[in-house]
Amino acid sequence: MATVIGKVETQHENMIHDAQMDIYGHRLATCSSDRSVRIFEVDKNQHKPIANLTGHEGPVWQISWMHPMYGNALASCSYDKKVILWREKDRGQWGRFYTHEVHASSVNSIQWAPPDTGLFLACGSSDGNISILQGSGDDKFTSLMIQNAHTTGVNAVSWAPSHPSGTTLDPSTKDYDVINKRFASGGGDNLVKIWKFNDEKNIWEKEVELKGHTNWVRDVAWAPDTGFTTSTIASSCQDGKVIIWQCKDLESGIWDSKRTMHTFDDVVWHLSWSVMGDILAVSGGDNKVTLWKESHKGAWICISKQDTNKSN
Repeated sequence: MATVIGKVETQHENMIHDAQMDIYGHRLATCSSDRSVRIFEVDKNQHKPIANLTGHEGPVWQISWMHPMYGNALASCSYDKKVILWREKDRGQWGRFYTHEVHASSVNSIQWAPPDTGLFLACGSSDGNISILQGSGDDKFTSLMIQNAHTTGVNAVSWAPSHPSGTTLDPSTKDYDVINKRFASGGGDNLVKIWKFNDEKNIWEKEVELKGHTNWVRDVAWAPDTGFTTSTIASSCQDGKVIIWQCKDLESGIWDSKRTMHTFDDVVWHLSWSVMGDILAVSGGDNKVTLWKESHKGAWICISKQDTNKSN
């Protein structure tokens, strides 16, 4: 059973939409309909507010920490059609260093690619398009656009691990240099799509279209590389269904589909894999967070449940 070990008084003045820890677990960032991003120092059960970032002109839906090898920074996306990149200049002193304004509607989802993939930020918007920012140093970014990625809007994006499943993670081996430039997206067209970068054409191309949902796809989550030969994606839907998709060979484009993990009583908003990729956290409209693990027989079992309406 998961246990609540502490609570954070964020001082947000409206609904909180996202909360993300940095890679070290020392910083917590939150965002809200009050148009702000707040950052906290985390020390055991103590949470100290260190920054209140303002600049968005609408609700802030999501945040994503940049990997520290590229700097101490994060990105935020908003209903105001903007993606803003923030950096810590001095300890506790944060400021905006780049604004991405290419979308015609709300930007609903953002995620930085794994560090070995490169300095890429995928941005999904209600205008149906996905833009991919690529950093080139000195705070300079270029942008590529996937037009009409999802005809009725993009709700979620999630990067694949840097190295294809089954790759020997030994820098001295030849296949270690193979970088897996792929990500998944989900949208209002009930589809999950996988996109791959074409180096020769310098464009992102649709590789696979996964059909199985009957309503809006609310989130997608590509599982971390665990050393096994199978790639795994989880997707959630407005109708409460969570599907697990698996592929043994990404180049084949053949995914084992329509494997329903569970159907919940309410919409499932968010999915998150554990670092080892063996436990899936699910949160939804019923205000509950559940943890799921696959048994040796292939069935998914709920191993923990937390009702966020209940206090300690």
